[in-house]
Amino acid sequence: MSRIGKKPIAIPKGVTVKVAPTGVDVKGPKGQMTQALPPGVTAVVEDGQLLTKKNADDRELDKFHGLARSLVNNAVVGVTDGWKRELDIVGVGYRAEVKGKQIVLALGYSHPVVFDVPTGIEVAIEKQTHITVTGVDRQLVGQVAADLRRLRKPDPYQQKGVRYTGEVLKKKAGKTGA
Repeated sequence: MSRIGKKPIAIPKGVTVKVAPTGVDVKGPKGQMTQALPPGVTAVVEDGQLLTKKNADDRELDKFHGLARSLVNNAVVGVTDGWKRELDIVGVGYRAEVKGKQIVLALGYSHPVVFDVPTGIEVAIEKQTHITVTGVDRQLVGQVAADLRRLRKPDPYQQKGVRYTGEVLKKKAGKTGA
């Protein structure tokens, strides 16, 4: 039994939802998004709320029921508030700058690293060392932030690299002298 799938999704003012057999189209002040639904799950708008329902009473559909509800809720939150991920660049001489739809990063390599920003994503850089990735699609925002972090993974020993804001780096335990 999926308890997450049974929770209704409140549709805020200024958001329009169109339900199709294959997915849900959500339009809001921040943008527009189409979220596909897994097979065996449908969506219905009732009393200003969006409900996800299973087509059959099968236990195998429970996981997809909760997944569908979470994905549609993420789309509704994305078009109303948007999603944001913040990264910090730490290291002597490490910096970033935006040039059009590209980010040019100096990360200690012999050459600058150029990162193309996908459509639907906005990147803001403050003080050359703080990157803010924003967008409507939660998955795409997280993927772009992960791709930026992957360009120079944070090193827990030298404390250098690209890391999420507030990320705590763990060092391995040393040898004991016993």
